[in-house]
Amino acid sequence: MDFQLSDEQIAFQRTARDFLDKEVVPFRAEWDRRESVDTELIPKLGELGFFGLTIPEEYGGLGGDYITYCLGMEELGRADSSVRGIVSVSMGLFGKIVLSHGTEEQKQRWLPGIASGTLLGCFGLTEPDNGSDPSRLTTRAVRDGTDWVITGTKIFITNGSWADVCVVFARTGGGGAKGVSAFLVPTDTPGFERTEIHGKLGLRGQATAELSFDAVRVPADAMLGDEGQGFAIAMTSLDKGRVSVGAGCTGIIAGCLDAVVDYTTQRQQFGKPIASFQMIQDMIAEISVDADCARLLTWRAADLVERGEPIALAASKAKLFASEKAVKAANLALQAFGGYGYVDEYPVQKYMRDARVMTLYEGTSQIQKLLIGRAETGVSAFV
Repeated sequence: MDFQLSDEQIAFQRTARDFLDKEVVPFRAEWDRRESVDTELIPKLGELGFFGLTIPEEYGGLGGDYITYCLGMEELGRADSSVRGIVSVSMGLFGKIVLSHGTEEQKQRWLPGIASGTLLGCFGLTEPDNGSDPSRLTTRAVRDGTDWVITGTKIFITNGSWADVCVVFARTGGGGAKGVSAFLVPTDTPGFERTEIHGKLGLRGQATAELSFDAVRVPADAMLGDEGQGFAIAMTSLDKGRVSVGAGCTGIIAGCLDAVVDYTTQRQQFGKPIASFQMIQDMIAEISVDADCARLLTWRAADLVERGEPIALAASKAKLFASEKAVKAANLALQAFGGYGYVDEYPVQKYMRDARVMTLYEGTSQIQKLLIGRAETGVSAFV
């Protein structure tokens, strides 16, 4: 792997940072307080190309490689993880699922809108009683003539209350993973209801919802892939999603580093900048090293995607390390800020709240450890 970014990648990184510093950073505290990102931002993100990263030009995207994708997700994580989640789920989970498993008709129908930001997608997997064990999901799709009728509930769905279309995982066969199929369901379909979840600790600006399906009827051509492939589709999609989370968490760590360096070089105590104190420099050094390590683990996983090689193990390592170190970085940053870090005039308390959920979604840290341990030993820890 070449660690030297190309001129095009550097240009995109700079453009992304300049845009986000102007259009997101000044408003993130306000959006956090009111629990909603300004939706007028979404088409602007589309115009800049965030939603089109890695989607081929023939479907309205920018094309591009996974390292560039990671650069975009890192910059979004540095600016506001709520915004990163909107992009990552719509383009990174939904868009890439359609690109990898959709028919040509499905790609033509959905991808141009996703790539431009004029449509939003969401990923309907998690249920109230099935999070880390989606093979036991209970949402059911029953064949009725040429249609499928879907009934059930999904929870904690990013973009759920804003999305135009949802990939819904439902049971079409018997128990276990082989009985799950995937469907592309427009959110204006009769019987599709969504309730936004408020009062979250972090990621308050992005729309998170509970989805209810009351005999939602979709045609047979709404199925994504073949019947019974849903679980495999979900798992391979989450592998790539973990690369995105790793990049976003790297952005949180980098944001914490920027904030701490800026604050401690200006803040005076005992007649000198607190950045001169050894314990403060110890904190800064830890955050700095963790930022580099998280970035390199994420880029390694992205490089494997580009090479067409298996990514599951590398993605789990990147997601595990980056998410845990994002929590650590935010905690150290808040400590360096002292009492000022505890109020939302400064960004570190938001970084801390946003980072905490990163260890939970798209596979908890404990699940990542089990996956890594199983890959290293060849012995399953599940019983």
